[in-house]
Amino acid sequence: MSDDAEADVVDVLSDDYMWTILERTREEPQSVDALSDACEADPSTIYRRIERLQAADLLEAQQKLDPGGHHYKVYSARLQEVRIRLDDDGFDVDVDRTPTESAADRFTRLYEGFK
Repeated sequence: MSDDAEADVVDVLSDDYMWTILERTREEPQSVDALSDACEADPSTIYRRIERLQAADLLEAQQKLDPGGHHYKVYSARLQEVRIRLDDDGFDVDVDRTPTESAADRFTRLYEGFK
């Protein structure tokens, strides 16, 4: 990821809603409704924050199926650690993320869910 993209992570993390979303989704995948309740914010506000977190590659979405057969998304944090260093060249930002799930792993997880 480029230096600008890593620096954008610092900007994204300057928002209290982002912190709450990342904290909650680190524990377990969360729906927009659950995040809206946790943040005490409108779902539209949460969707905007989710878009920014996904653009910074800090949050990933998974499709779920409810008992009625309807699809919905839940979100999981990918952020593990952010390190910011100040040296002679300025600030250096390093971001560690969890590995993304491969398409084969997603298919296997989905298949196992139908057994």
